[in-house]
Amino acid sequence: MTVLMPAPPAPLVLPRIGVLLRHAAPRVFESMILPVLVFYVALVFTNANVALAVAAAWVYGGVAWRLVKGGEAPGTLLLAAGTITVRVVLTVATGNPIVFFLQPCLGVFCVSMGFLLTAPLRRPLIRRVVADLVPLPDQVMEHPRMRRFFVSQSVLWGCAQLLNGALSLWLLLSQTLETYLLVRTSAVAVLLGGAALVSVLSLRHCLRRLETRWTEIQEPGTPGLETARP
Repeated sequence: MTVLMPAPPAPLVLPRIGVLLRHAAPRVFESMILPVLVFYVALVFTNANVALAVAAAWVYGGVAWRLVKGGEAPGTLLLAAGTITVRVVLTVATGNPIVFFLQPCLGVFCVSMGFLLTAPLRRPLIRRVVADLVPLPDQVMEHPRMRRFFVSQSVLWGCAQLLNGALSLWLLLSQTLETYLLVRTSAVAVLLGGAALVSVLSLRHCLRRLETRWTEIQEPGTPGLETARP
């Protein structure tokens, strides 16, 4: 009689942090940074109305280009298109360019609450963001160590965005538009850049620990990573 022994778990090969960053960076730059940069540049050389039109055309052009090429527009780019549509409509309806910047401030507060309120859940909001930006296997995403990582990152980004929103709102309501653009851009770049650096280093440490743990359990019949003790 032939006895079939369970096959040992396949080796787990996690992508290096450099690969993950190269995957996420173009999406973040295209959907979050470029539209704002285009608006600022257009505002310097023209006026608020022209800058609104240029920023909207840039985002819609990016979506149309993907569709013409036969591909799919990333979810982050579609979200940017929807967001800028609302901002342009409200700004034109009120005739006040400050409204264009007020909506993002309120949106930042909502994102902050989303991170903080979903931190204790099994699938917090930050997990969805990580899954969109970083291609990791499901067994890694479900590991208890990664769940603890998601909780800590939810708190980190919730607090960072809360501070971002408070600072942006204060500058918008108390300073001129030119001062708001200059100070807010610099301050938010430092704040969110610091948070991003902490997140990258934390993710790198977490993946290294997971990879080490997986190597230790590579024996026939040993449970997979998802049941391994953290």
